[in-house]
Amino acid sequence: EQGELRAALRTGKPTLYGSLTRRGLSTEGIPDITASEGFVVGEVTKKSILVSCPHENVSTKFLAPYTTFSRIHQKSVTCLDISSGGGLGVSTSTDGTMKIWQAANGEIRRLLEGHVYDVNCCRFFPSGLVVLSGGMDAQLKIWSAEDASCAVTFKGHKGGILDTAIVDRGRNVLSCSRDGTARLWDCGKSACLGVIADCGSPVNGIAVGTADNSVNLGMPENPPSEREVGTEGKILLLAREDKKLQGVGLQSRQPVFLFVGSDAFNCCTFLSSTYFLAGTQDGNIYQLDVRNTNAPIQIIHRSGAPVLSLLPYRDGFVASQGN
Repeated sequence: EQGELRAALRTGKPTLYGSLTRRGLSTEGIPDITASEGFVVGEVTKKSILVSCPHENVSTKFLAPYTTFSRIHQKSVTCLDISSGGGLGVSTSTDGTMKIWQAANGEIRRLLEGHVYDVNCCRFFPSGLVVLSGGMDAQLKIWSAEDASCAVTFKGHKGGILDTAIVDRGRNVLSCSRDGTARLWDCGKSACLGVIADCGSPVNGIAVGTADNSVNLGMPENPPSEREVGTEGKILLLAREDKKLQGVGLQSRQPVFLFVGSDAFNCCTFLSSTYFLAGTQDGNIYQLDVRNTNAPIQIIHRSGAPVLSLLPYRDGFVASQGN
């Protein structure tokens, strides 16, 4: 059995390719694994393999999954989320379906049908009883996780919806699109409360967070609608296709910062009210301080593969890359 390895080095250097080969099993049932030139296999357990590339001083621990659900979708899974209680999952796939399933065993509970074309993004509301989705049909939909009914459809975007965000408990939600805009919506009246940003370039990802008190979020030109709930003190991050990462005051609609990266930004997330992360198509993860975005705190580059998603986890974060 062989597995492919690649350690992409600092930008500008060629990628180093290699392979792992399993030679057999030890008496304890631990696989005996060797790596090709340039790579070294460290500790191997029944659940993990540590591989390093000494020349570049990088190492990665590969973990075995403890559960695999292979029957939920027929093709690639493009987006997924788990409810706050941990009981349910929702996912979308290039097989054209969006499904709700039990996180414990992968048993399919509901099929959410109604989008035309692919569904790009899906997430649970904090209650875990409702799902928000966005599709290539430029529609944003709210679904009941209990009976799969579509309660609300928001129309207004002129291009496919690429990401969504939920403000507080979900009276208001946000979406971003290939049309270059991010919009704020009122769930109760199923109406658009405003265009938060119009970038002139597709917005691939968004994240909403409470900004540090020292950040000037700007003042709204007009008093906000009473239908706006929980937008005060919030900042919206926009990961843009034109290599820009933008911060906008959610209530004010005023630009807060604009950071230029190495390539198209695919995703972004807040770590705290001060720090946030954003990932690019060429494999960089930028950590920035919302109080001063002139220079990143750090740039993490482990491989040249696109960074597709970022999620805060414990004291750090999880990143997925398209390799």
